[in-house]
Amino acid sequence: MATLKIHNLEKKFKTVEVLKGINLDIVEGDFLVLLGPSGCGKSTLLNTIAGLEESNEGEIFIDDKLVNNIDPSERDIAFVFQSYALYPAMSVKENIIFGLKQRKIPREKIDQSLKDISELLKIKDLLDRKPAQLSGGQRQRVAMGRALVRDPKIFLFDEPLSNLDAKLRIEMRREIKKLHKKLKTTMVYVTHDQTEAMSLGTKIAIMNNGIIEQFDTPSNIYNKPDTVFVADFVGSPSMNFINGIIKKNNEEISFFPNNHEKNNEINLRNTNIKINSEKNVLFGIRPEHIFLKKEHAVRVVKDDNFFKIEVKPELHEYIGHEQIITFNYCDQEILGKFSSTIDIDLDRKMTLFIDLNNVSIFDQDTKKRI
Repeated sequence: MATLKIHNLEKKFKTVEVLKGINLDIVEGDFLVLLGPSGCGKSTLLNTIAGLEESNEGEIFIDDKLVNNIDPSERDIAFVFQSYALYPAMSVKENIIFGLKQRKIPREKIDQSLKDISELLKIKDLLDRKPAQLSGGQRQRVAMGRALVRDPKIFLFDEPLSNLDAKLRIEMRREIKKLHKKLKTTMVYVTHDQTEAMSLGTKIAIMNNGIIEQFDTPSNIYNKPDTVFVADFVGSPSMNFINGIIKKNNEEISFFPNNHEKNNEINLRNTNIKINSEKNVLFGIRPEHIFLKKEHAVRVVKDDNFFKIEVKPELHEYIGHEQIITFNYCDQEILGKFSSTIDIDLDRKMTLFIDLNNVSIFDQDTKKRI
């Protein structure tokens, strides 16, 4: 196991800034997921940690040792690529032990490592096959085996499951999680799939345009996003954003949506928001924190801290065990997620109940959480 520290890391390709002052501090045994859209810099950051790319500025420490000028082969890391990168002419066994043979590891130790890894990854029966004879999931296991057999300080994964079908991705995701739980090795994992990130990571760094928007636990990323970008990127469907203003009257703070009618404001009781008078904001609420009936809200919402709003359902999306309903609230769209067994009449006004304990308020100008 190893610590990983990144300080003010910058990377440019000619005049294009790809990484803009990245700072990360990973403790031993953490599973860090770099999550973000295509082109945000996450693979470049991974390649820079590995030494496959050189940074323009900043420092990378592995176990408090500066590794900027150390060759990739000397950093004691193992890389699992998106494309598997197996040698097609070699058998599974030869692929796995190739690195050990190059390092002139004793034969007895190589045989024992091969035995341990093939049993761990359940590929014992595949050792004599060539990569072309394997399925995508089997190839990925072999690629992981080749990394694991080296017993490195840090594992790096670059979207290792993106070439697999949906069912196999779920199975392999579970296997990687089991692997981390058993080995307790520090891992850094790149993906653009938020479900992978939330299920695998002990820490997540949300990247956007070369910067880290938020570095936190999966729970805080989901429930207390620092920015509108994070709130919008994580969640399916993503968080609802209602434009409006918040006002302070004595000690009470209320949210007034744009185009609101009389008595249509939302009283934000039990809030930690601090403002002097009023501010233009985005009122964020996730679809699963909206309830159709008061008794549902009472059952779920702590301290009965919920508020009712009048809406009109306009669109219905059936997705199996759930349904997504689009509502019109003060001429703004909000989405709710409910059990598909519930019947909802479209175009007929109704009442919804919002969980005020799970509201996020963002400054409309800075797009940061208040």
